[in-house]
Amino acid sequence: MKKYVTPKEAAAYYGVNISTLRRWDNEGKLDSIRTPGNQRRFCIDEEHPKSKPVVAYARVSSHGQRDDLDRQIEFLRAKYPNAELVSEIGSGLNFKRRKFLKILERVSTSDISTLVVAYADRAVRFGFPLIEWLCQQNGVKLLVLNQRNLSPEAELVEDILSILHCFSARLYGLRKYQKQVNKAIQDKTSEPDPEVDTKQCQEAQGISI
Repeated sequence: MKKYVTPKEAAAYYGVNISTLRRWDNEGKLDSIRTPGNQRRFCIDEEHPKSKPVVAYARVSSHGQRDDLDRQIEFLRAKYPNAELVSEIGSGLNFKRRKFLKILERVSTSDISTLVVAYADRAVRFGFPLIEWLCQQNGVKLLVLNQRNLSPEAELVEDILSILHCFSARLYGLRKYQKQVNKAIQDKTSEPDPEVDTKQCQEAQGISI
């Protein structure tokens, strides 16, 4: 049975905040009406409440860290036995991880209710506030359990070395490019032939010797 309820009731039904609910309504994603007092009322189905899955994400950087991954999985399963568990092997610096991108896609469509990670760097090494913002904008709860023991120190060292290597390569490329620029400038500003310059100057002034 369908009925129209207040924004607060509808937000609780869909598992999102009221601002997200209004945005969905403006985008035409919800069935809503206006009361004589111009208040919004949203349609819900009492017989078939909409429930969204909880997704728990575990990650390590390399296959050599399989034991660390297993510990994350065991911990997350113990905390959230009914969650949909997604595990992946890939660097936290890599934003193109296939399974992680799929989760972000589901977050962007509000297809899940909660995203759980053992520690912030299990999602991304840098840029975690962006993930928080994305979840907030789409009414998805983001839970970080802050289990530092499930964030391998060796992986942090590897990521730092990767960053140093990346910037070293860029600096080397810039230095190499700078040498080419300097050479071009030197070629342009090389000493002119005095005889040629004198002749050109005389011709320009209409002088003939």
